Amino acid sequence: MKNITTKQRSGTGREDRQGQLAFTLIELLVVIAIIAILAAMLLPALSKAKESGRRIFCLNNLTQLSVASKLYVDDNQGTYPPRYYADRWPDKFYDNYAHNTNVLRCPSDGMATHQIPATVPGAPNVADGAARSYFINGWNDFYYDPYDPNTNTMTQAQFLGQYMNGSWPYGMKETCITLPSNTLLFGEKYATNEDFYMDLEEEGGNDLDRANPTGHGLGSNYALCDGSATYIKYPQALSPVNLWAVMQAARIGYALSY
Repeated sequence: MKNITTKQRSGTGREDRQGQLAFTLIELLVVIAIIAILAAMLLPALSKAKESGRRIFCLNNLTQLSVASKLYVDDNQGTYPPRYYADRWPDKFYDNYAHNTNVLRCPSDGMATHQIPATVPGAPNVADGAARSYFINGWNDFYYDPYDPNTNTMTQAQFLGQYMNGSWPYGMKETCITLPSNTLLFGEKYATNEDFYMDLEEEGGNDLDRANPTGHGLGSNYALCDGSATYIKYPQALSPVNLWAVMQAARIGYALSY
């Protein structure tokens, strides 16, 4: 009976004992390096796509708030909510956005600092106490000039004191806004600020130090008085005219500093 001998396989290191091809260490490192390069190229695009989704979500929130404000105005003799500090606009619009306080929060807000968007603590109702990324126009320029005819029983200083401290009982009339498609109703605030109102006359104006003009990259989302919402690049909300102002002179005057 013949002895059957098997020839020993001579390999190059690319085959294992079952005859299957295998990577060398150098080839494996090259593949890993290629994957790392591709990941580095794709991650910025993925991050950009995620931020784009958050921006759209935020814009949808502002659209809902804008619709809620229109419903409120229609039900309240054509006026926006009065500037009451005990019962502010989130609570006034609460029924009109289905009691869902998530609409008050931008998904991008506080991501870098992991901070929940601030609001005034100890609010007497759920909506005013909810985490909030937006504030509403304070209409300061309208009430500072011209003098509101409803206030002729007191001095302008007395009126402004009541208005700014949240005790004036009347809301801004929708008909007084002559450029609703070009006047801001809501905007994004910085996550650290508790403000409910965007005031042009408070501490030199908080259209820069408390309003967040770059909440989404190069700009922020806004709701306009005509019921629409849009993304505006910085500084187009403030220059060449300030879109927070109602009166034409103020729109130009408040924009001169920027």
